[in-house]
Amino acid sequence: MKKGIIGKKIGMTQIFDEVGNAIPVTVIEAGPCVVAQIKTKENDGYEAIQLGFADLGAKQTNKPAAGHFKKAGSAPKKHLKEFRLEDITGYSIGETVTADIFAAGEKVDITGVTKGRGYTGAVKRWGHHILRMTHGTGPIHRQVGSMGANSSPSRVFKNKKMAGQYGNEKVTVLNLEVAKIDAAKNLIAVKGAVPGAKGGIVFIRNTVKA
Repeated sequence: MKKGIIGKKIGMTQIFDEVGNAIPVTVIEAGPCVVAQIKTKENDGYEAIQLGFADLGAKQTNKPAAGHFKKAGSAPKKHLKEFRLEDITGYSIGETVTADIFAAGEKVDITGVTKGRGYTGAVKRWGHHILRMTHGTGPIHRQVGSMGANSSPSRVFKNKKMAGQYGNEKVTVLNLEVAKIDAAKNLIAVKGAVPGAKGGIVFIRNTVKA
């Protein structure tokens, strides 16, 4: 069964397996999420559920959003995310989805927004080498390098790795393993690293890889 949940990245730590091996994990507060809307093939052309996460005060909610959540019998939520599923028969509007929909050992894909590093040069953004720090190189040790030939092709080739915005982009890490689940506290520990800073919102779903 396809499933998904919204969570908040708490940070990284390590846990130990029964043999004593240290496993680096990312701890995510997954849910509780409310099913705010259900989309069907008859009405929308596809099947999906819309989940809401993190309560929002009445003063921070506009009237359209408040009415949307009122239909689901839920308090307004700060984050909304739609998960397209093959089968939505197991869900109902207003239902609460918690971390225990996943189990230890299950494989998941996690989407998050990476840390924003601002406008950076080619060395930091792409890992380019710098020139030798010797006399005569001039003040170009960290510059991007050759932009292209002179009269031919008279342009910079596409996909030239240059300076620019680095980070702050949506990234999905595939095939991560759920190491441990604390259903009482809605915590999921996932092996390895997850995109984003502490406190960032992430989306967890079944892996697309078998």
